[in-house]
Amino acid sequence: MATGEAPIAERRTTVDAAFDVVLSPVACAQRAALDAIRIVDDLFAVGRSEAPFNDYSAQCTAGLSRRHARVFIEHGAIYVADLGSKNGTTVNGIAVRQTPARIRAGDELCFGGELCYRVGIEPRARIVAGASASPVTHLLLVPQRDELGLQPVDVLAFPFLISKTDDVFSRYKNRYPHQVNYISRRHAHLFLKGGEFYVEDLGSTNGTFVNGQRIGESALALVDGDVVAFGGDHFVYRVSLQNSPDVEPTVTQLSLRPAADSAADADKTTFVGAAHSFLDIFCVDPALQREDEVNEAAQPGSARAKREAIVTANGVPGAKGAQGAHPADTKDGANDKSGKRAAKSRQRRWKMVAGELHKALADGEHTNVRRAAAWGGAGVAIVVALGVGLYLHGSSERELKSLLASGDYSSAVTVARGYLATHPTDTKIRALASEAILKAQLPGWLEALQKAQFDQADALLNNMKALSVNNADMASLVGELQWVGDLERFVAARGGVDAPIRMYVDEATINDLLHRWDDDATTHQRALDRIASYVPDFAEPYAHALSHLRKLESDDSVYVAAIDRLNGVIHTELARDQPDALPPLLDDYTQRYPRLAGLDRVRDDLRQYTALLNAALSRQWTSLLAMMKTARFSTPPFQTQFQQLAARRLPAAEIVQRQDAVDAAWQRGDAQQALNDLQSMPASPWSDVIAAEAAHKKALSDQYDDLRKPHGAKDYDQRLLSFYASLDPRTDAWFVQAIQKDVAALHDKALSHAQDLLLRAQSLWKEYRANGPIGGTQRLEAGISPGFRNEARLLTDAQTAARQGMRIYTQLKADHPADFDRLLADIEAEASLQRRSLTELRMVLDPGLLKAKLALIGGDESETRPSP
Repeated sequence: MATGEAPIAERRTTVDAAFDVVLSPVACAQRAALDAIRIVDDLFAVGRSEAPFNDYSAQCTAGLSRRHARVFIEHGAIYVADLGSKNGTTVNGIAVRQTPARIRAGDELCFGGELCYRVGIEPRARIVAGASASPVTHLLLVPQRDELGLQPVDVLAFPFLISKTDDVFSRYKNRYPHQVNYISRRHAHLFLKGGEFYVEDLGSTNGTFVNGQRIGESALALVDGDVVAFGGDHFVYRVSLQNSPDVEPTVTQLSLRPAADSAADADKTTFVGAAHSFLDIFCVDPALQREDEVNEAAQPGSARAKREAIVTANGVPGAKGAQGAHPADTKDGANDKSGKRAAKSRQRRWKMVAGELHKALADGEHTNVRRAAAWGGAGVAIVVALGVGLYLHGSSERELKSLLASGDYSSAVTVARGYLATHPTDTKIRALASEAILKAQLPGWLEALQKAQFDQADALLNNMKALSVNNADMASLVGELQWVGDLERFVAARGGVDAPIRMYVDEATINDLLHRWDDDATTHQRALDRIASYVPDFAEPYAHALSHLRKLESDDSVYVAAIDRLNGVIHTELARDQPDALPPLLDDYTQRYPRLAGLDRVRDDLRQYTALLNAALSRQWTSLLAMMKTARFSTPPFQTQFQQLAARRLPAAEIVQRQDAVDAAWQRGDAQQALNDLQSMPASPWSDVIAAEAAHKKALSDQYDDLRKPHGAKDYDQRLLSFYASLDPRTDAWFVQAIQKDVAALHDKALSHAQDLLLRAQSLWKEYRANGPIGGTQRLEAGISPGFRNEARLLTDAQTAARQGMRIYTQLKADHPADFDRLLADIEAEASLQRRSLTELRMVLDPGLLKAKLALIGGDESETRPSP
């Protein structure tokens, strides 16, 4: 596409060509005898609560969402955007995804699967603008909080997008960073409909408010004096509708200068004189809200607020939280209750034995002495047995407490392990065992962590795991320590919490660490509090871990979310064969996300992929094969897309392998073998290109054989130089070497021939430029006109002559004028531009016609050099 030339879809319509869009009912709409819909405004809302759909029967609108889709006109083209509806929007059966879809006359447009219309375009039936003597032409937003220093905003062109990335609001980023971040990138937009101003929220995180009420899913008309707020109570403006009686308004795209009697001081007013694009406004990104900061005042009870409350519930790590005691305290309480129940049981046993003894002694008067003695002996034996049992049962607990009190933690661990081997369910012993292990092992682990000796720290954790056999309580605490260690290892490996986020390296670890914490944040924090209560030295690293966690959550909501969005856009644009849309996005990411590392890798992959795609679409065989051998993609989205490209559009591995054999035979001068291999190639989408390559090689081989005959012909020198000029020094190296001596003998003639070729190229190039380069209209023609054919011939012949002339200079290592280098560069650039511009029309032009037009324009060496 020539510089400065707009794509066909972006050409503006003139007043004489103004049109209305008419939706004629089909399917359910037709059966219900619904009227056609005439769209006279540049924006038309589709939804259950929007007219005329709100008057339809429930049967027809069953699949329609309240905020379903929008149809809009942009620069003379018609688009439909789906707004994340439940049952979707289709154009000719193809689902409309996140990007608005172009619709044309005759297309079938369906909403929710059942409500379908045939698209028609008719001349504008009436003038849309209002007929009042003093029509409203622009809208002034006057700030309502004088102390903030906000500027009034005079909106002169519509639609106007409310966005935190727009200079209208981003200028306050340094002064009010949180308030600006309460505004979404696609927050709301102001537009004209039927001569009235409307505001519509675009699913923003923190909402849009009119007169204190948050607006819903439908657009709301604005009247003079309304108070509108975006994202909270900071960016609040009073609406002032301005009149300019001497100017005739249009529906959209107003381009007016501020009136002299403007309601605001022009030096302190922001004037918006250029309309935003509906394409940007309705290009939906589901992950977009993740980067927005949540305004708790506008949206109370958010999930993030709850998570922050969980993380900060305990003021000092190691202390008990405000909600109650530690789990350890709870368990100890339960154990105390269990101990009381056991004590009561033992008391009952003592009372029973004492009662029996008393009964035996009391009955002595009525029984013989022997019987009384027997009962007395049995009672004594029972008492002794019970006492021994009770003492032995509490001996392990007493011993553990004694060892812990004396600081002999290693012995305490040994005793606890021995007891738990036969009594693994004893909760009190398990708690004492956990305390003993932590006091024995944790100081060493903390020292290793402080010195960033993470392998040593992991080894100590593994030792704790080994000591925790039969102790589920300690095993869970080891898991908490493992999370802290993994978090600190990750932070240290990156170079600190403020280090760059490494794309396609850090996201998985960040997601894993946050997922492990978020699965039950309250339980995790109580467990870490308990560890800090056993070993107070753990409190400081524990506090650091929570601080690092909060920073990681921030990085996840901003940077990881941005990477996810970038991956989605890369996938979308590459699937549409539009890699040229990505460089501006990468430049935007560089500015907006300064801590994002790895964009250079993305740019390198994009450069390789774009070159591969263009070579494949333009069917540049030699260049494509060379790039396929050297292409190496290092980022996941491009690796995935390259696999899809290779499977669907690139030559198969067998074809590439056979072509390598052809090239090897050609390089060693075995022309016949190379031709045989080309002719035996299996059928494929590339068969026509391979056939052209075979024809070219056959012509070279025949001319070489003709040159090997006796040199008696008068035109031998001319034929030799012509053949020499047609050879590529890389692919035809054998032939270059074979005739090198004969050419050397004609050194001066060869240089003269090279000069003649370049002078001819210069003449053809001037003629091409004088006629005017091939324009968009010619490229879009439904056939190949004489004008296109003539211009393509001039360009191709100029490129061929320039290449051949420069090739002779290069092969003879001879000096040449610098103007020849510039001439060849200009011609090559134009040929490349024309091929690329044609390739961009592949969705518009018939494939056969596109192929024929590409064949007429110079490009790849193997395709443009004529047969000698």
